[in-house]
Amino acid sequence: MTTTLLRTADELHARTRTGRRAVVMTMGALHEGHATLVRTAREIAGPDGEVVVTVFVNPLQFGKGEDLDRYPRTLDADLKIAEQAGADVVFAPSVDEVYPGGEPQVRISAGPMGERLEGAVRPGHFDGMLTVVAKLLHLTRPDAALFGQKDAQQLALIRRMVRDLNFGMEIVGVPTVREADGLALSSRNRYLSARERRTALALSQALFAGRDRHAAQEALRARAREVPATH
Repeated sequence: MTTTLLRTADELHARTRTGRRAVVMTMGALHEGHATLVRTAREIAGPDGEVVVTVFVNPLQFGKGEDLDRYPRTLDADLKIAEQAGADVVFAPSVDEVYPGGEPQVRISAGPMGERLEGAVRPGHFDGMLTVVAKLLHLTRPDAALFGQKDAQQLALIRRMVRDLNFGMEIVGVPTVREADGLALSSRNRYLSARERRTALALSQALFAGRDRHAAQEALRARAREVPATH
């Protein structure tokens, strides 16, 4: 399979569609987590469908002092990963293609869900994320769009937006892909020093410990229910 690189929505809309279209939205710098999304999209679209991977670094979701200018941009490598994973198209529009009139005056508001957790320390981030997801859903016109469960708050907000605003497509969450030491794969992991990487593992270790403790408690409860009641 040869993956086609498209830069404009007109090029994408001109393609003949014979089956389901599944879309994977990324900001590029693809890794195995993205490849897993693409392979899952391939299964959903089926052999007669189409898988589209979007690559767009969205300026609206970067706050002041964040890494917009240095965010990794590796389109050639992204094309190879997308092709190996089964993508038919990589849609990599310019900022002018996505925002032809400059920064949009009308945007999606994440509301109260976007003001807590990550949103509490990154004000406006989720508004920018939802705005670009809404635009890319309109531009790509998918039957299904896939997002990683790693970004749990993002996924919850996208599902709520699609439901509240009647977008009419399926949103599929795909389990987090982790490195051997348990760190969730992320394009920004390359920023971490060796010490920071060890510190970052505390989160996944705590989550796994909580999961294991809960499983152990449930197992004990199940055993207790099996033991006949005594005086």
